Amino acid sequence: MTKASKLVAAKKGRVLLVRRRRDKLWMFPGGRKQDGESERKCLHREIREELPKLKLGAVKLWKEVKRKNRKTGRRMSDAIFVAKKASGPLKIGDKKEIDKVAWRKPRGIRLTPTSRYIRDKLFPK
Repeated sequence: MTKASKLVAAKKGRVLLVRRRRDKLWMFPGGRKQDGESERKCLHREIREELPKLKLGAVKLWKEVKRKNRKTGRRMSDAIFVAKKASGPLKIGDKKEIDKVAWRKPRGIRLTPTSRYIRDKLFPK
């Protein structure tokens, strides 16, 4: 079982990213699972909480990632979902956790380790 779910949505060479308020790092939207929650339900709940106006088309599980961060030693355990379509206003729902949301090019910005891994696998140079 994974501990968290992440959403990857891309359009016109840009990806949907949110910026964490506490450390100003960008990441793919998503978050930790609650007890008894499936990865897919976690993803939809987290998106409703973080980006309540976002409309998603079909989402497909791309990969479950279980790795150790080489720098910090922290274990990653994430279900990565890819959305075929995402639209709507980018309104932040959880302003305590997130301070920005944007469609950004996936390079040239400070990403969390998990988001760097996803970017490097799905959007290689």
